[in-house]
Formats: sequence, structure tokens, C-alpha cells
Amino acid sequence: MARRRVVSLVPSLTEAVAVSAPGVLVGATDWCSHPAGLDVARVRGTKNPDVERIVALAPDLVVANEEENRAPDLAALRAAGLEVLVTEVRTLEQAFAELARVLAACGAAARPDWLAAAEAAWRDVRPPAARRPAVVPVWRRPWMVLGRQTFAGDLLARLGVANVYAGHAERYPRVPLAELRGSGAELVVLPDEPYAFAADDGPEAFPGLAAALVSGRHLTWYGPSLARAPEVLGAALHGT
Repeated sequence: MARRRVVSLVPSLTEAVAVSAPGVLVGATDWCSHPAGLDVARVRGTKNPDVERIVALAPDLVVANEEENRAPDLAALRAAGLEVLVTEVRTLEQAFAELARVLAACGAAARPDWLAAAEAAWRDVRPPAARRPAVVPVWRRPWMVLGRQTFAGDLLARLGVANVYAGHAERYPRVPLAELRGSGAELVVLPDEPYAFAADDGPEAFPGLAAALVSGRHLTWYGPSLARAPEVLGAALHGT
């Protein structure tokens, strides 16, 4: 059954739904910045959604993610009688499968061209035989890095980067800076979200280490940005 009113609590999914099923979105988070000019009700953030406002929008479906959204908030939405579709995205293959599931649930008329383009772009990726060991901070004060089973880590592995914390017990461990510096990494990958690492904010903490400043949207979002992600990320990584 086609959906006619959808609230998205995930920026990646907001963009995917907006461009693939125009008109169905009635609400999105304050962090949903794409596509530009999206004119829907805002329901606060991914971690603190305004449950009452979402309920008042009377959506047929709320789309969420097990990592980006908190279980108590999703439970409150279900308790209010709303249907909630929760995605899990920890690999590129999962991303493509979950995107197809979400778009079908939102009533997309056909498989969007951008999804086919993204799948083709990643099929063409041929990583080098040897991966460069790297640390991938996602936050500062305290330092947090990519750990095990992350979507961003999977993309980087396909592009020739070996996350030295991929075997850590946690998915986003807090690691002291001294330990990061002594981890044996040859490269530090610094995305501009969720923490806005920049040329003057991040590389200086890793003296003597090559630094790659990368687009957080192309590294962590699963949606239309995936079509250009290999090109955008590859250029940033291979320029170090």
C-alpha cells in the first residue's frame, strides 16, 4: 500500500525519500539539510525528536535508524499508534537493501536512477592490494573514533583504508589521543561531520601523520550522495 504521509528521523533517508517519492514527506529533523529547500515540518533532532509534534502530523509511517535514533523515542511513537520502520546500516550492501525497503514502504513509484547509479559506482571501485592503516576520528573532546562494524568503515575499506580500530569491542570507542598517535596508523581520516574537522582543527593533533579531510556526507550518509561518494572520497584519500 502506497504511503502518503511520512516523517523521517534520519537525514540520509530524508534526502532519499524526498527525491524518490516527492510529496510524501511531511516531517523531518532539524538536521535534515538535503535536498536544499526542503519544506516540511521540523521535529527537532535525531536524538530528541518532538514526539507530540510527530504524532500531530498523523504520518502513515515514521522512518528511523537503530543507530541514529534512540529506542525510547521510537517506542513512544509506537505507543502513540504510529508505524515505525527502523533500518540497520552497517555495510554498503545493507545500505542498498535498506534504501530499497524504505523507498518501497514510502510508495516510490519506481527504482530511482540515483540508486542504480550508486550501485554501479561502487561496483567499479577497485581498492589497492595493500590498505593504509588509519584512525578515523568522529569527535574531539573527547576523542572518539570509528570502531567495529560501521558503515563508514566499510566504505573506507573499499577505498583502500584499513581502520586500525575495526576490531575494537565498541563501534565508536573513546580513545586517548596518545593512544591514537601510537596506534601504528599511517593516516588520519577527518570527516567534517558529526564533528566539523577542518584544516586548522584536527590535523595538528597528529604531527607527522598524513591527514585526509573528507566529506562527512559522502562518508556517512546512505542516499543519493552514494553515487558520487567513491569519486569524492577517493580524491580526498589519494591526495594524501
